[in-house]
Amino acid sequence: MKSRIEVIRELCDANGISGYESNVRKVYEQHLTPLSESIVRDNTGGIVGVKTGDAKGPRVLVTGHLDEIGFMVTNITKEGFIKFQTIGGWWSQVMLSQRVVVQTRKGDVIGVTGSKPPHILPAKERNEVVEIKDMFIDIGAFSREEAEEMGVKPGDAIVPWSPFTQMTNSKLFVAKALDNRLGCATALEVLRDLQGEKHPNTVYAGATTQEEVGLRGARTLVHKVDPDVAIALDVGIAGDTPGVSEDERGHLADVGKGPLLMIFDGSMIPNNRFRDFVLDTASDAKIPVQVESLQGGGTDAGAFHLHGIGVPSVAIGYATRYIHSHNAIFHQDDFENGVRLVTELVKRLDSTVVKDIQQW
Repeated sequence: MKSRIEVIRELCDANGISGYESNVRKVYEQHLTPLSESIVRDNTGGIVGVKTGDAKGPRVLVTGHLDEIGFMVTNITKEGFIKFQTIGGWWSQVMLSQRVVVQTRKGDVIGVTGSKPPHILPAKERNEVVEIKDMFIDIGAFSREEAEEMGVKPGDAIVPWSPFTQMTNSKLFVAKALDNRLGCATALEVLRDLQGEKHPNTVYAGATTQEEVGLRGARTLVHKVDPDVAIALDVGIAGDTPGVSEDERGHLADVGKGPLLMIFDGSMIPNNRFRDFVLDTASDAKIPVQVESLQGGGTDAGAFHLHGIGVPSVAIGYATRYIHSHNAIFHQDDFENGVRLVTELVKRLDSTVVKDIQQW
């Protein structure tokens, strides 16, 4: 059996931007199938494994999202450079001089994000932020025809290139796609920890698609499963880096101090009783947990909780540094405690608890 870190490595190193998740889904399904009684899919690529504890108990949905942010080829210049569209949220300052992979029918093509050299810019322009529309990707082609011969065409996915790497501090790891392969891996490990264990419900654990472009796959998967309660697994913004004010740190989580519970974001105010149930469970099981709140952004819970007449939902995740870039960082202890927390929640979500949550 592969270690949890090896599972996360495989998932992060697989490529799958929003709308192009098939490659990472194949890797994910290989891990999910042995842990599941059956596999449930929706038509956008979402996938969950099923484990029945009590068939008469509540239906509990637990998912990460498969997709990562990236780009899409929109045009090839006559000189052979690629113009692109962002897929998901990008900050222009993290994009230049980074390696990417263009996924073509002929295979992967390595490229580098470039712009007009600063050495020939007027002083005023040199101090301005380069706009995304002025960037391009250099794949080493010298004409449109050469780029096309490599297999590149409009509509091809472009993925950040950043191999999963253990840092000198062996508890920290840097990689692309931690948002949100960490959530996907959590759902897998919860299923693994439930093997041979009793739980008073049926759990549907897996991953949605297209979260980064508007929680789209969450809407289809929640419709397919029709759960009684839902837990979205995602990442949060780490507040423990230079430049973050004390006031800002007050509502953000720190790397290495436990998983986080999102108490407010731009997509959802969580069900109060479900929120308190998570905090009480963590306290009772002696699992460290942090809370985080954001004015913007959102998770799949934002779509889950609006399904049907309403599905009580919470978002649980991990403080992660430098999300929505080529290189993010997470702490292994946070992940281990996140798996413990979600597994413990599933074990305690019986009919009485869920009914109480629903009647808040």
